[in-house]
Parts: sequence; C-alpha cells; structure tokens
Amino acid sequence: MIDRWTAGWVLGAACLTLASCVPPPPPTSGPPPVPPPQPEAMGKPPVTTTPLIWRPGHWDWNGSGYVWIPGDYEPLEGHGNMYLPGYWAQTPGGGWAWQPAHWM
Repeated sequence: MIDRWTAGWVLGAACLTLASCVPPPPPTSGPPPVPPPQPEAMGKPPVTTTPLIWRPGHWDWNGSGYVWIPGDYEPLEGHGNMYLPGYWAQTPGGGWAWQPAHWM
C-alpha cells in the first residue's frame, strides 16, 4: 500500500511530466502591428507662391522596426486629394511587403 506522501510525490511528478509535453504556441506569422499614430500639431504653413497640402505624420518601416515620419506641408501639385496611410500587403509569393504612406 502507498502512503499519502508517496502518492502525492508520484502525482506531482506526473503533472510536471505532462506539463512539459504541451507543445509551444505556434510562431506568430505576418507583420508586426503598426503602432498608433503619434499626436502632432499642424503648424502654420510656410509662405510660398505654391499651394501646399498637409501630409500627416505616419509610421514607416525601416526593415527592422517602425520609424515615425512627422507631418509636413508639401506642394499640392501632383498629389491627389486622398491620403493613404502605410499598410502591409501580401506579395504573390506569400510574404509581406510594407507599402509606405502616399497620396492617391
């Protein structure tokens, strides 16, 4: 007959053994999440003869992490009126590519 101490020890050892059999969680695939935008003040535009448009700040991917690109005024000419923030797009090969923020 097994005493309570031995039974407890055997049960504890069995639990530890079973706990080590649990597979690790699957690796996360896909891009890291984009951080929330940083608050920024839209200052007065510089005085120019060229019409300007405000380009809001955005996160850009530098290959190993995100870098904040502050907002700025830029010439209106050549830009659409819709601003598209940066995003991740899946490539035909199944990978991911960072699409920087741009005007459409």
